[in-house]
Amino acid sequence: MGNNVWKDTWLITVRNIKTTLRNPFSFIPNLMISAFFLLVYEGGLSGISQLPTFEGANYLAFILPVSIVSAAIGGAGGAGQGIVKDIENGFFSRLLLTPASRLAIVLGPIIAGMLQLFIQTLLIIGIGFLLGLEVKTGFGGILFVLLIAIGWGLAFAGYSAGVALRTKNAQAAQAGTFIFFPLIFLSTTFVPYELIEAQWLKVAATINPTTYIFESMRTALIDGWIFWDLMQGVIAIVIACAITITFAAVSAKKAVSRG
Repeated sequence: MGNNVWKDTWLITVRNIKTTLRNPFSFIPNLMISAFFLLVYEGGLSGISQLPTFEGANYLAFILPVSIVSAAIGGAGGAGQGIVKDIENGFFSRLLLTPASRLAIVLGPIIAGMLQLFIQTLLIIGIGFLLGLEVKTGFGGILFVLLIAIGWGLAFAGYSAGVALRTKNAQAAQAGTFIFFPLIFLSTTFVPYELIEAQWLKVAATINPTTYIFESMRTALIDGWIFWDLMQGVIAIVIACAITITFAAVSAKKAVSRG
């Protein structure tokens, strides 16, 4: 049974990847927007790094996680859109009539979304190096940033898939992803926590999991191997994945029972 699950997951993942490649405009705009943010923020706000709080840190390394996380939201959201398309064109119903694992039917689009995000993150980091990115922890730090990005993408893909299975509607699934965009800006997006003046924004940043994703990446890029600062992002991802993947699994069970 276990082998069948992995085989079915692999086949469905490959199908979703091929579907994405046939329609590159489903991911190219998101990549371009993330790269655009990186260029604009670096060009317009890099002077902030001269403030004493930054201690001479490279602002490009500080802002890079924002571009990566925005790519994660857009890229991983494709998992939900893929499921909705399969529901609307009847492919999802046909899959339910086959012996294919029900878990694989949900995991396939999620993994495909993660792989798409992995490529996007590599390209964004590559653009960062072209702009002069310096990484304190070297190649190991880049790998850590990639793992954090993929983990956050997994959490968001689970949420996206869950919303798609609940609503079975493309517009509703797309609208459901917008909840994550405010999380980017209610965080330490442009300046460190110490420079945020509004008390309400400090409270929002403290309870916002995106803050810990940012800080974990920035620690690897700027400060070095500081264990607890790195682990905060890992813990946030584990909690988020537990919630969103459970949500997707429950939604899938209900979708399957309804046929």
